[in-house]
Amino acid sequence: MSGARIIPNPDLTVSADNKQRWNQPAHRRHGFHNAHHLFRRTLMVRSRNVLVLEPPKGRLPDQPARLQHLLNHLAFSSLCCIQGNRIVMEAAADDFTTTTPHSIQSVSKLHIHLIVGQLLEQGLMSLEAKVADYLPDIGTGYAQATVQSLLDMAVSNDFSEDYSDPQSDCYTEEVALGWRLPADDLAETTLVDFTNAITGFTPPVPQEYAAYKSANTDVLTRIAAAVSPRPLALHIEDIADAVGYEGAFHISRSPDGFPAFSGGGCLSARDLARFGLLFARAGSDILGKPFANEAFIAHSLSRDAPKLTPPKDWLRYSNHLMTDGRFVGHAGYGGQFLMVDTLSGTSCAFLSVLENEAGYDDAYMGLVAQTLRELCDQ
Repeated sequence: MSGARIIPNPDLTVSADNKQRWNQPAHRRHGFHNAHHLFRRTLMVRSRNVLVLEPPKGRLPDQPARLQHLLNHLAFSSLCCIQGNRIVMEAAADDFTTTTPHSIQSVSKLHIHLIVGQLLEQGLMSLEAKVADYLPDIGTGYAQATVQSLLDMAVSNDFSEDYSDPQSDCYTEEVALGWRLPADDLAETTLVDFTNAITGFTPPVPQEYAAYKSANTDVLTRIAAAVSPRPLALHIEDIADAVGYEGAFHISRSPDGFPAFSGGGCLSARDLARFGLLFARAGSDILGKPFANEAFIAHSLSRDAPKLTPPKDWLRYSNHLMTDGRFVGHAGYGGQFLMVDTLSGTSCAFLSVLENEAGYDDAYMGLVAQTLRELCDQ
């Protein structure tokens, strides 16, 4: 159109710090609160039936001493704890609510646990198989890795996930997740091309700590898509129906159409807590019918697996979830955490936005994990 002013999309364009605007510190809170509108492309799913939540009954439980510190923290967005179908506790910052979608980042990885568990139950995947058995075109960074090592974050290769390094591979990955545009008008990297380009695999050795790599989830996503007789979008719909979301589940998509299970999900605090109830119910859906692979969940909680790094080293990374044998959940970049107590049946979702340069703080995340554990255990 002659004379029209055209500019690169300001939310998705990368600046000198190698971050797109919505993930820069000055814009990150707005970005995480509106990610479902800002991603390059998304899939949105609603549940057929909604799990109706009842208000708190009687006196609220005593708050752990450090909970108030988190609720007063500038990063805090919202918190919701549910037991059964009753809200145990919830709170929100002045600029947010417990029913508004929020980026949940790597908490999205729990979808891979559920989908892989079902594919294993159907005999469509093997934990001992090599990645190349399912993806013949995969690059050298993953070809000889086993499915089990991907699930446990126990792969050693050249992919780096250092949030404090703006040149880390995890930021390059964001193009393939649909979170940003590439620089200099280059073509958008597909998830297939991104994962195929990873190199540097070294044979596994026993390791105490998990080697956290979101690219492992991307490869598992491709494997699940390759072996499943149903599209991954239908798996997402199945999970939504089993959970009973009140609002919508949004997830970003790669240029080649893969859901970004490594970190592209968006849910409200209430709906994320509803999602956690799947694990509190040992995999049963909202109608009490079997849905997830109950044996896979139980084994994931009881088996040995690499620990998370301190101060979260009381948790193990097992089959794409975090657990100590009783509590189960997952953390997410920027300040997210889902914690489920399989003993009390309580599911707590915590959403926040760290506005430091890295967007991550180990001490803060350790405090969140410990606080949610205490809150679930009341």
